[in-house]
Amino acid sequence: MTSASNRNEVPQLNLFSSEFKENAYPFYAKLREQDPVYRFTLLNGQIAWLITRYEDAHAVLKDDRFIKNPKTILSQEQINKMMPTVERDLLMNHMLSFDPPDHSRLRNLVHKAFTPKMIEELRARIQEIADTLLDAVQNKGKMNLVDEFAFPLPIIVICEMLGIPAEDRDQFREWSGTFIEAMNRPEKMQQALPTFQSFIKYIGRLIDERRKNLTDDLISALIHAEAEGEKLTENELYSMIFLLIVAGHETTVNLIGNGVFTLLQHPKQLEKLKSNPELISSAIEEILRFCGPVELATNRWAGEDVLIHEKLIRKGDMVVVALASANRDETKFENPEVFDITRKNNRHLGFGMGIHYCLGAPLARLEGQIALLTLLRKMPNLHLNTDAETLKWRPTYLMRGLIELPVVF
Repeated sequence: MTSASNRNEVPQLNLFSSEFKENAYPFYAKLREQDPVYRFTLLNGQIAWLITRYEDAHAVLKDDRFIKNPKTILSQEQINKMMPTVERDLLMNHMLSFDPPDHSRLRNLVHKAFTPKMIEELRARIQEIADTLLDAVQNKGKMNLVDEFAFPLPIIVICEMLGIPAEDRDQFREWSGTFIEAMNRPEKMQQALPTFQSFIKYIGRLIDERRKNLTDDLISALIHAEAEGEKLTENELYSMIFLLIVAGHETTVNLIGNGVFTLLQHPKQLEKLKSNPELISSAIEEILRFCGPVELATNRWAGEDVLIHEKLIRKGDMVVVALASANRDETKFENPEVFDITRKNNRHLGFGMGIHYCLGAPLARLEGQIALLTLLRKMPNLHLNTDAETLKWRPTYLMRGLIELPVVF
């Protein structure tokens, strides 16, 4: 499986499809062995390189030669293919799309809300939400775990942090799901424009309301936020709210869903966790390694020509770091294909690495821990309500998560 030598003849790789998701791990294993810096084209025609080994992934994520802001490296025509101008300016001017110093300025505006201390103060409320959600379905004896537990728990938490009305929460699933599925797919981006526009209008109304009536929430804090004397621009304000809504729940939805599915597929590990709930922390870390919610790191571009394993990545080429592959690298993890909730020194890349390491990692970890322990305590006989082979993975670029997870208890 060798990259084509002619730069005009490279295979196309559909990283979005459910079929790819179902066979991703064997594919990654072949690439790690045969072609760890794999050249391909995305569906939008962009030349890209897939990084699959742990050490390479770790190095790229920390290497400032690989940049996050495409405006500094790509032509306007190339940028316009990603997303139409107005929507891009209002939704993509957040910290994941910038390099220092703008990245540092934007991250500093919100990092105080996601420190371990601040997150720990949310523990009681997260527990209350988990209890309420599971009590609501207890008498039914079954549920779609994604729709009725994995999704509502983190969306309630992030909406309360942002000050978003409860009646609007479900709308965010459609909005964020549409964005995740359209990323790097020009035809989907065009179809999704009405959704993006309605999302933008909604955020605009929220901002207007907060400016008239500031409250004790994260949106109000952003409006007032200053870092090193600089406030956010209007576009940055929209984009940061968008990022917090999407990133604030997407990762945890899949962490809970993937975690429950994997535990049900490994009954000995499930029983071990039931008998030893103190293992929950290491169990969450193993879930993040073995079947993490984020399959690929967010886009990077080579800011200059870079040579990795004798492959020349040219200035302007996209670099895609496969976190899911790095986390199963045989040279880094002993028996990487074994799911072991007692695994020691689990230095996975589930939340990335470097300056773009996931700001919400402490929140996702706490939500995951509380969700799994509460589920196993209230529903100790939990098991799948369908054949595992019938379950489908969401056809998304960045995320790895199930469309639904029917369970009985």
